[in-house]
Amino acid sequence: MNGIISIWRDALHQILDIYERKRGSIKIFFPLLFLFFIVLNIACYWWAIYTAFPFYMQTHEASHYIKLQIPVGFLGALFDSLSFFVTIWIIKRALASTKTSEYVFHLSLDLVIAILATLWVLFVFSFGGWLISLWESAPEQLTERGNKYTARAVQALKDPTGRENAKNIYFGLIMGISAALPTFLHVTLFISSLGRKIKITLFPNKATEPASKDLALKD
Repeated sequence: MNGIISIWRDALHQILDIYERKRGSIKIFFPLLFLFFIVLNIACYWWAIYTAFPFYMQTHEASHYIKLQIPVGFLGALFDSLSFFVTIWIIKRALASTKTSEYVFHLSLDLVIAILATLWVLFVFSFGGWLISLWESAPEQLTERGNKYTARAVQALKDPTGRENAKNIYFGLIMGISAALPTFLHVTLFISSLGRKIKITLFPNKATEPASKDLALKD
């Protein structure tokens, strides 16, 4: 296991080095990062709408969902941008740790971010929908909208196999793609490190081939 963690650390360290070398000025990087997450959140929003609830765009509420993409994009990008820098801090703390348990613990904190992202999605749709209702001169109560989306989430957890509940869960998963990027990165690096460790264990000679070739060239 220590060998896998070592390979994982090296890969994560390389990614962090690339980020720090390529990032440039934070005054330029942050607006670009924010814009990226706006586009990503809006793209996920429409992906979720047209794959889970396409009939929404065939009703009189179509204009409401078109307007809703604005707060969804901006509020989603706000959370994702801030969580991005939290993730960078977590990675630095993980790489600075000396124990395997500390390393894994720090990276697992991204799961907390994913849980907070789920709650944030509920807030975004509640608050965003409330803002749109003010725009449409048909004001609603913010608490009522919040209760409605919370009730949907609770119902989905109670009966995840129900047709509408399954659609709501799918919708939430699509909307959580941007917040899940750090977790996806860590899982990908872990699987890649596991594969490299297995390859080194099964084919140790191939792992030393580059060094052998370099020695041959020097001779």
